[in-house]
Amino acid sequence: MRNFWAAMGMAGWLAIGAASAESPVVVELFTSQGCSSCPPADHILSELARRDDVIALGLHVDYWDYIGWADSFAQPGFTKRQKSYAAAAGERMVYTPQFVVGGGERIVGAKPMEVMQAVMDLSEAPPRIEVELGREAGALLVSARRATGETAPILVQLVRYRPSSSVVIESGENAGHQLDYANVVTSWTLLGRWTGAEDLALSAPLDGDLPGAVILQEEGPGAILAAARLP
Repeated sequence: MRNFWAAMGMAGWLAIGAASAESPVVVELFTSQGCSSCPPADHILSELARRDDVIALGLHVDYWDYIGWADSFAQPGFTKRQKSYAAAAGERMVYTPQFVVGGGERIVGAKPMEVMQAVMDLSEAPPRIEVELGREAGALLVSARRATGETAPILVQLVRYRPSSSVVIESGENAGHQLDYANVVTSWTLLGRWTGAEDLALSAPLDGDLPGAVILQEEGPGAILAAARLP
């Protein structure tokens, strides 16, 4: 797999222009250990995870489990999230691998140039929400304010993830391979809903030392308006 990516030169291309960002672009990858088409997309996510201007998240779905290998990272909630994206777009089917960039752009398959173009487009868009995070006595502090006059309801969500994991696949389509994963999502929690009419000031318990991010997203699920990594 590494030789393939080296030949294509994609890893280096994905790293071009990596820089810090006030509100990184959220890239979700719906994937599965049991899907033979997913490893190239998993590799793309690993490269994106190195960028400061991207929050790359691997969400493992469970609808491949029946084929012969139960994904050890899969959660029904992640399958539900992908189906909710499809329903919001008027689509009846879901596919793996699938990237969702910024909560809106959906890209099926391992297409690094399309993913990166979507990231660049969102990076250049003016901010719609300013968000800041802090910690105090075991609690996460979230403050935010709208940069526009919109008042649509916003979901304030906390995501935690494991930075890297390796799995030896013993059966199914990827049997006999050891697969490496980046930013494997372990939990996705709704902290609250915010109209944006007033500035947001929210406190929530924060346990453990896993990295994570706070994501502010239109209901639907819709566009992700802002995101910030845990301090």
